[in-house]
Amino acid sequence: MRVALFALGGTISVTGGEPRLTGEQIVAAVPGLERVGARIDVQDAEAVPSSGLTFVKVLEVVDAASRAVADGATGAVVLQGTDTLEETAFLADLVWPHPQPLVLTGAMRNASLAGADGAANVLAAVRVACAPEARGLGALVVFNDQVHAARWVRKTHSTSTATFVSPNTGPLGHVVEDRVRVLAAPPRLDPLPYRPTPAQLAATRVGVYTAVLDEEDTVVDDAARGCQGLVVAGFGAGHVAGALAPRLGALTDRIPVVLTSRTGSGSVLRATYRSPGSESDLLSRGLIDAGMLDPWKARVLLRLLLAGGAGRDEIAAAFSRWG
Repeated sequence: MRVALFALGGTISVTGGEPRLTGEQIVAAVPGLERVGARIDVQDAEAVPSSGLTFVKVLEVVDAASRAVADGATGAVVLQGTDTLEETAFLADLVWPHPQPLVLTGAMRNASLAGADGAANVLAAVRVACAPEARGLGALVVFNDQVHAARWVRKTHSTSTATFVSPNTGPLGHVVEDRVRVLAAPPRLDPLPYRPTPAQLAATRVGVYTAVLDEEDTVVDDAARGCQGLVVAGFGAGHVAGALAPRLGALTDRIPVVLTSRTGSGSVLRATYRSPGSESDLLSRGLIDAGMLDPWKARVLLRLLLAGGAGRDEIAAAFSRWG
């Protein structure tokens, strides 16, 4: 067995001083990794905090992992910072074409701290990358010995080593000693047929407007200015103040506007509430239902679609499938 491992920096590479750990150094410090029985091919992609990652860099790493799998690797592992892990994992999942798993992980406590979790997460991630049970599940986030679908996982705590959870579904499985136990395997969606160029991505901006109590309705215009798309993080099941609804409806004549919930779990509704600013009112004005996708994942999907040249009907169909 062979696993391709890509190191992107983040807390897992931090020692409390400088320089950062390389991928080889991280792998060398994992107790018991040799017992997995896999050769680990390590590549240092770019050592940056995950807040410094870009769509272009993430897609470059996904392409490199794809080539490694096509060349015979059993699976691939990406090490990165946790701040944007839920977004990069979903971006990877949208385009990953292989049955072999692409596993993302990192650490919440760096190697200089008591209870550092990086080594355990790397060991679990490599086990999942090698596991037949993980085939056909797309991109996965493995953290704290839990296996999460990239589509549903969220970072929910600023410091806890149990920060990654899947509020709507729970984890797909667990790593128990040397076993990968997958308890739920959702149907695998086909990857998107859009692979925008760096120039196309650079030319595509998607704004996010978060509904808050008692705010000027003109703020949504600021959020959408200069953007090719907008994600609305609405109250509850997809609601905004009634005065804002006409502005959002007018925006849909110019750009796609996607409706999500700011709550962190659950779905946008479609036809339960009917007052101005309710989900049914907004959808009737042309907003696109994001289903169960949170605002951050909705932004990833919308930007990839727009940069790839998708039209409004294709965008609505994609959100119907992925949300």
